[in-house]
Amino acid sequence: MEKKYVIGIDLGGTKINGALADLEGNVISQHIIPTNASEGEEKVLNRIFQVIEKVLTDASKTSEDIKAIGIGSPGPLDAKKGIIISTPNLPFDNFELIKPIKEKFNIPTYLDNDANVAAIGEHIFGAGKGTENMVFITVSTGVGGGAIINGKIYRGNTCNALEIGHTTIEKDGPRCNCGNYGCVEALASGTAIGKRANEAVERGEETSLKNYKELTSYEVFKEAKQGDKVASGILDSCLNYLGICVANIIATFDPEMVIIGGGVSHGGNIVFDKVREVVKERCLESMANACSIVPAGLGADSGVIGAVALAISESDD
Repeated sequence: MEKKYVIGIDLGGTKINGALADLEGNVISQHIIPTNASEGEEKVLNRIFQVIEKVLTDASKTSEDIKAIGIGSPGPLDAKKGIIISTPNLPFDNFELIKPIKEKFNIPTYLDNDANVAAIGEHIFGAGKGTENMVFITVSTGVGGGAIINGKIYRGNTCNALEIGHTTIEKDGPRCNCGNYGCVEALASGTAIGKRANEAVERGEETSLKNYKELTSYEVFKEAKQGDKVASGILDSCLNYLGICVANIIATFDPEMVIIGGGVSHGGNIVFDKVREVVKERCLESMANACSIVPAGLGADSGVIGAVALAISESDD
């Protein structure tokens, strides 16, 4: 019997989002439940089982109908062995995630880090459809990335390639959560933008940002669009660093396209105009001209659609 469906699981620190889809990526059924990470490894694994069983039931399908399961998770992880090594918001410690799922459902199951999964999703179903070489960057709380090289996801030696957020772009820059100084994440992430805004208010700078109890990148974009000079200056600085990051990526991979997703990308033209300007200044002209810099095409369900895409791409190999 030809199997015409796959299941994608987006495993996050707060929720598990599962979908059963056809091989064109059309979602047939979907189920989301809280991760409840504090309950420990086995409880989270059982909740993944629950999501898989629920999407099967809701679509009136059985394991026999499913070609593959794809799972996207924060890393670091070992995609080849199906092990989550450790991650701050999940309870796993060198946990063998894939083996028990394969054994329970008798379905080929694949694991990859969430940035790679998003890259695969954008390549198959999103803004990168039709490209052979593309890089996806997510700029949100942190900064991550995934690369499609010659039509295939590039994982690297330890399956953790494109930790873009932890490349150094300012050797004496602020300390990053990873322990290094001057990382992209410490200078250009949504968290970095919010931090700069809070510091400006604490210094007593004259800005409309002081009218907020809590400041994130969202408020900075909002006030910049209203003409606040401090907010605009923060964005100009942080997005300049993001542009440098993108220029470095283009110089390294020579892609047809760089796709930017995550919360910061929702800033729209402010983000993309600045990044393109910096790339034009810093990148070899021929490479910069040959590369499109575009917003991500998949919306709020990008994680689960990416997991669906992972299942399709791995089972086709």
